[in-house]
Amino acid sequence: MTLGLSADEVLSTTRAVRKRLDLDRPVPRRLIEECVDLATQAPTGRNRQRWHFIVVDDEERRARIAEIFRRAVAATVSKPLTPQDVRRMNAHPTSLARITEGFEHLHENIHRVPVIVIPAVEGRTEGADVREQAGTWGSILPAAWSFMLAARERGLGTVWTTAHAPLERELAGLLGVPHDEVMLAALIPLAYTLGTDFRPARRVDRDEVLHWDRW
Repeated sequence: MTLGLSADEVLSTTRAVRKRLDLDRPVPRRLIEECVDLATQAPTGRNRQRWHFIVVDDEERRARIAEIFRRAVAATVSKPLTPQDVRRMNAHPTSLARITEGFEHLHENIHRVPVIVIPAVEGRTEGADVREQAGTWGSILPAAWSFMLAARERGLGTVWTTAHAPLERELAGLLGVPHDEVMLAALIPLAYTLGTDFRPARRVDRDEVLHWDRW
């Protein structure tokens, strides 16, 4: 069953869902397969279709992924924010507080999320030039976003996380992924949502991000 949202509604209300994930309701494999089928309709560089989706619903393995996730969060060293970053992040005062609260909830409960989806792509980009990086990431990001949009239409919530990155090799080992050949692009918790009434997010004004003919 789908929600019957319009394309514009799906695009504008697919949110990063953390606190409103239903941690107790199983997600049917059929729905995940439908989302993957739609994801692989996305464009891909030179039609190479190097995408992969690793779906983990085994309780013990999810617990091990959660443990890696938490250690990776603790090991993360982020680059300093620019003044522009800080201004935009706080353009709507309650947004950042809600994101922080949601992340803390996910951090505490990620082992309880019924499904974890890890989109991956063949090829590594360490030291690669912009062209190669754009081609590789451009072949997994549209597919992963399509997966998340398809999930929204099916009453499922997702959130794109990259906190696993400091321990990507360890995560790859757990999942049997050849780390030297494949990148784990993200770690996406997947669950039914508590309610389906998501609204468009508050963003900075269009005039700040839209450029005509030049910067």
